Amino acid sequence: MTLEEAQKKVDQWIKTYGVRYFNELTNMAILTEEVGELARIMARTYGEQSFKEGDKDRDMGDEMADVLWVLLCIANQTGINLTEAFEKNLRKKEIRDKERHINNSKLY
Repeated sequence: MTLEEAQKKVDQWIKTYGVRYFNELTNMAILTEEVGELARIMARTYGEQSFKEGDKDRDMGDEMADVLWVLLCIANQTGINLTEAFEKNLRKKEIRDKERHINNSKLY
């Protein structure tokens, strides 16, 4: 599935089941919450914190998908084509960071 297809699927779901998009500020807050849930799993999986009993069955992929879902919602409601935005961002990085990481002695 492409980003464009994902944006269309989210939009169709909202129109069919979701009644309407939450406003942009609400969705930004929800995105922050979802990133926090992902961060909690990351901290416990790869960091020094241990899982609480209720957190052991959390699915990192599902949390990433929640983040993506809300990001797609925000893109739809603000008129952003994420495929175009990502391609533009990638070109920027290819130019700006072309030699930055290769020449970073901290990475070797």
